[in-house]
Amino acid sequence: MNSATTGGITVSVETAYIEKDSDPDNQYFVWAYRIKIENNSADTVQLMSRHWMITDALGRQQEVRGAGVVGEQPVLAPGASFSYSSGTPLQTPSGFMRGTYAMRADNGREFDIEIPAFSLDCPHDEAQLH
Repeated sequence: MNSATTGGITVSVETAYIEKDSDPDNQYFVWAYRIKIENNSADTVQLMSRHWMITDALGRQQEVRGAGVVGEQPVLAPGASFSYSSGTPLQTPSGFMRGTYAMRADNGREFDIEIPAFSLDCPHDEAQLH
């Protein structure tokens, strides 16, 4: 599990290769990831938007921006956490993701928190990125 803490808010990531949804013969590889966001700060915060950079093994990048996550803009009081699952396909058997969440504190202050970089590795591929 990869994790990063920014301003008392910890983002942790776990990944899994989804073999049943992948089709290596057609260069289609799918991963699921589970994110947990823990608010260990003194402020109530809301996740407003996300920004992802997804890079495959050939260095091709896809940038993804959007409001909230999985259709939600969760509010986290001090000590609260929020978890969600999502996924991504690649055309190569490995790659990595990294990003940020734009947050807003209850006092109106806006700031970004880090989503730690994590690798997407097909377990059958010998050349893995870490």
